[in-house]
Amino acid sequence: MKKSSEIRKTFLEFFMEKGHTVVESSSLVPIDDPTLLFTNAGMNQFKDVFLGLDKRPYTRAATAQKCVRAGGKHNDLDTVGRTARHHTFFEMLGNFSFGDYFKREAIAYAWEFLTEVAGLPREKLWITIFTDDDEAHALWQEVAGVSPERIIRLGEKDNFWAMGDTGPCGPCSEIHYDRGPEYACQAEECAIGKCDCDRFLEVWNLVFMQFNRDESGNLTPLPKPSIDTGMGLERLSSLLQAVESNFDTDLFVPIIKYIEEMTGRVYDRGEAGFPFRVIADHSRACTFLISDGVLPSNDGRGYVLRRILRRAVRFGRVLGLEEAFLYKIVDVVCEIMKDAYPELLKRKEFVKEVIKLEEQRFLVTLNEGLKKAEEIIKNMKKEGRQVMSGAEAFMLYDTYGFPLDSAEDMAEENGVRVDREGFNEQMNMQRERARQASKGGEAWAREIMISELLTQNQTVPTEFTGYNTLTDQAELLALIKDGELVSAAQDGPIIAITSVTPFYAESGGQVADRGVIAGADGKMHVDDVQKVGSWIVHLGTLKGTLTVGEKVALEVQSEARLATARHHTATHLLHKALQTVLGEHAQQKGSLVEPDRLRFDFSHLSALTEQEIETIERLVNEAIWQAYTVETSVKSLEEARNMGAMALFGEKYGDQVRMVQVGDYSLELCGGTHVKNTSQIGLFKILSEGSIGSGLRRIEAVAGHSALNYLQGIEQEIKKAASLLKTTEREVSNRIEAMTRTLKEREREIEALKAQIARSGSEDLLAQAYQRGDSHILIAQVSGQDPDTLRQNAEMLKDKLGSAVVLLATANKDKVSLVCFVSKDLVEKGLHAGKIVAEAARVTGGGGGGRPDMAQAGGKDTDKIEDALNAARQAVENLLL
Repeated sequence: MKKSSEIRKTFLEFFMEKGHTVVESSSLVPIDDPTLLFTNAGMNQFKDVFLGLDKRPYTRAATAQKCVRAGGKHNDLDTVGRTARHHTFFEMLGNFSFGDYFKREAIAYAWEFLTEVAGLPREKLWITIFTDDDEAHALWQEVAGVSPERIIRLGEKDNFWAMGDTGPCGPCSEIHYDRGPEYACQAEECAIGKCDCDRFLEVWNLVFMQFNRDESGNLTPLPKPSIDTGMGLERLSSLLQAVESNFDTDLFVPIIKYIEEMTGRVYDRGEAGFPFRVIADHSRACTFLISDGVLPSNDGRGYVLRRILRRAVRFGRVLGLEEAFLYKIVDVVCEIMKDAYPELLKRKEFVKEVIKLEEQRFLVTLNEGLKKAEEIIKNMKKEGRQVMSGAEAFMLYDTYGFPLDSAEDMAEENGVRVDREGFNEQMNMQRERARQASKGGEAWAREIMISELLTQNQTVPTEFTGYNTLTDQAELLALIKDGELVSAAQDGPIIAITSVTPFYAESGGQVADRGVIAGADGKMHVDDVQKVGSWIVHLGTLKGTLTVGEKVALEVQSEARLATARHHTATHLLHKALQTVLGEHAQQKGSLVEPDRLRFDFSHLSALTEQEIETIERLVNEAIWQAYTVETSVKSLEEARNMGAMALFGEKYGDQVRMVQVGDYSLELCGGTHVKNTSQIGLFKILSEGSIGSGLRRIEAVAGHSALNYLQGIEQEIKKAASLLKTTEREVSNRIEAMTRTLKEREREIEALKAQIARSGSEDLLAQAYQRGDSHILIAQVSGQDPDTLRQNAEMLKDKLGSAVVLLATANKDKVSLVCFVSKDLVEKGLHAGKIVAEAARVTGGGGGGRPDMAQAGGKDTDKIEDALNAARQAVENLLL
């Protein structure tokens, strides 16, 4: 068990033999959890299970989870490469118990795996526990035979875990490996809990989730204590492969060797190897993040990805890599990880294309950053400043991707320094903005509130019947009004939960159904429907009275449901058409399905051509007219994937999934409502296609009645245009083209006449010219000339006068235009058109300039033109003198 792939496989097989269900890694983009930027622990995908919002068909699970810690509370970005053990992307091995086993079994499993399966020496293992956890202290001795002196009690900061300020929490116990005194630091006391050096390596963290913390901080025992554990694959591999650091394992060595080949340099495990380690780590993070649907952008997850990618590029510069290189490393990452994550190979080319484009853009930006840093330091010297402000350093970092370390190095070389504290303040402000942006809103808080109330009430789960019917009879199980459970409710906003419901809850981009719930003495107009745990929750406004326990009639608006179904099935047809025309990388990244329209977001790096849009639209309509039967079935996730069903990123799938098959055209996993036959859609029309971010496109479209209404609206506009143009509808474009040609001809004729009149008027100005020696000076105001005509006429007058200075001014509305020409012989004598016109422009409140022989300027004080001309005359006289 030396290879990392074998370690991963052995871990999962070990827990499978212990009765655990092996669950596939979830996406790095957290699903239905607005509180997280990235998946950063194995327990993330089970969060709703721990909170009681979700139930699984198993009570024991084991995973190898993809994780990223590069933003928010858990951020290892700046530590990567400096230590042997920190990464942006890593894999967390974990086993979980949802109210099944607890401390005894968790400790026993961990000890057995590490000492008997992995073969780590028992005498090298140390244990930490929460200071008050006497039970764990006893169990480590009883179950694992660990001597008391190797069990260390630590405080809440180190050994107490909490999901948040309130909610499930509990003590934890960590297993550390003593790598030996040769790895010890120079601290006065090098020991677990006393320092953070590389001697004692934290291997595995066992969280004993046994309490619930309320808003007052009080802890009450959970009815079903649970287990959440996490162990880094990279750290375990370094121990089992007996290497110095994680970067010396088979997860990183091929990447570092490839970097050596690209740079022609030899990797050094010391400080000189820092750039190698950063690039190796960041190449993995970029590959997995982009593969999981994150694209570079200026906010949120995309901003973190951009930072990681650009940091790798900067360190490539340190190693002499001047051109795009990071995208090439994707091949190596995919080769290492392909067995565990085969999806990487399918998306490899798209990932490479995204990284290459971002690299090329940043290389230009990086050069600009160096120039900007030099400019700031130059200005500091002029101003006599010794400190580059935190705001300036942060601007370099944030706008140009210029690292603080580089700014400090440049400052030191120039005998100045950077205000690091001010920089950190700016960074903290930005982090706070990002934290606020990633927080869950009112909807999340409402969901928790509803779940807690229904759990306390022991409300039975809701059965959804809406795939087969739009009306049903049900028992009213619960009512919530003003945040509290009530036995009866009267007029006003309420939340209702019934035993069964035909109402579809908002999910997968499809909006919720609307309709009514009617009881004996009241009727609720349902405006929204949400899924909370195992309940389907109706939100709306009540007129009259509803009472818990009474029988109610539920009725969904049928026309809206059918219109929504048309648009939902159309999204499946559109998704397939996009992949047919653009390639498999064109994957759904988001959607909105409403009764009157659809919106479809997908990954693609360039704008669609008109021909591509027409082809996609035609493919969808042909699928509609083929009258494909739309069938649904429930399969295991593995069976559905084996059948080729398309699973969407960002969607949460259980072990059993609903599969929607459209003839032999499309096969997707989907829980939404659909038409029975594509012919029911009728018609499909794309309204727009555009960018919504780097590598992300959006199509807005309509189907069914909405498509017909849209086309009829266009038809009415064409009829109006035909009537105004006095032609037939089919001849509208020809008529417009003919009129446009005629209009352009008339415009040319008008311009020619204006120029002729202007020349005639300008020639009359010759009489206003006066002589100075052998030269002529003409400074005058003209009217009715645009800037181009003014320039042409001024040049003509200069040519006619020979040795001359010509300055003309005109006023159009509230703007002054000035133009000046100076003949070549006078330029040689020191006259400068730019200086002359600048004097005139200054008087009119404007500015401008140009070459010695020709210059233009503008102003805004039209009532000061005469003063401006006098200023110009004086400037000419001064220059002649």
